[in-house]
Amino acid sequence: MNALVFPGQGSQFVGMGKDLYENHEDAKKMFLQANKILDFDITDVMFNGTVEDLKKTDITQPAIYIHSCITYFINNVKDISAFAGHSLGEFSAVTCSGSLSFEEGLELVLIRARAMQNACKNNDSTMAAILALSDETVDEECKKINNVVPANYNCPGQIVISGSNEGIEKACAIFKDKGGKAIPLPVGGGFHSPYMESARIELEDAVNQANISTPSAPIYQNYDAKGYSKPENIRNNLISQLTSPVRWTQSVNNMINDNVKVFIECGPGRVLQGLVKKINRDSEVSSL
Repeated sequence: MNALVFPGQGSQFVGMGKDLYENHEDAKKMFLQANKILDFDITDVMFNGTVEDLKKTDITQPAIYIHSCITYFINNVKDISAFAGHSLGEFSAVTCSGSLSFEEGLELVLIRARAMQNACKNNDSTMAAILALSDETVDEECKKINNVVPANYNCPGQIVISGSNEGIEKACAIFKDKGGKAIPLPVGGGFHSPYMESARIELEDAVNQANISTPSAPIYQNYDAKGYSKPENIRNNLISQLTSPVRWTQSVNNMINDNVKVFIECGPGRVLQGLVKKINRDSEVSSL
C-alpha cells in the first residue's frame, strides 16, 4: 500500500514551482488561478522572492500548499491508500484526497496563516527543538514546566516544544542537563499550543463553512494520528490541530500498522522522507 505525505512550513525554497509553471500548461493555469484567489502575485514571490519573503507565514503556507497540490494534480497519481500531511501539509492532504477543492483549501490556508500571524503578535511565545531524548522524557518534563507543551513529534529523538519565552528558556536548560540538545527556533510564536487559541477560533468559523466531502482514502490527521474518512471528523481535526501537537511519529506508525509500505512525499523538499526513515528504516520512501 502507498501513502502520500505532504510537507509543512520549513520546506519552502526560492524558485519553488517555477519548473512546473514553465513546463506544464495545467500547472501554469493553477498558479494563475492561485494568484487570482489570493488577490496578489504569490507566484512572483515563489519564483523570484528572497528567502526572507518566503519565511513570512502568510506567504510560506499558501506557497507550500500551492506547490504540493499542483505537483499532485499534474502527476495524475493513482493507487493511494492513505493521505497525511505535517501541520500545514494536512490541508494539502485533504485537498488531494478529494475531500476539499483546491480553491477552498487555498482560502482556508490563507485564513489559517494570517490568523497564526495575528496570534503571534498577541503573546510572548516561541518554540525549540529537543533532540536525543525519548518522547516520554520530553512529555514528563513538559508537565513540570509552566506554559510549555510538546508541539511536534517529528520522529524518535526529535520533538519540538512550544511555550512562553521564559518557559522555553527554562525547558532548554533542563533538557540539556538531561543529556539532550535544545535548539531555540527562529519562529514567530508557539505554534500547535494553547497560544494559538485565538487563531483556532478564527479558523473554526472558516472550516465550518467549507465544503468537505468523503476522501478517496483515509486521511491520517495530526490531532490524534488516526485515519479518518468521515467529513465531520476531518473538519474537527483540522480545527483542533492548531492548538494540539503534530503527532507525526504516531501517524507514520499507524499507517505502517495499516500495511502502508511506501511513503511518497508530494511537495517541496524531502523533509518527510527523512523523518519516515528515522521512524521506520524498513519503509520505502520516494517523491513526486
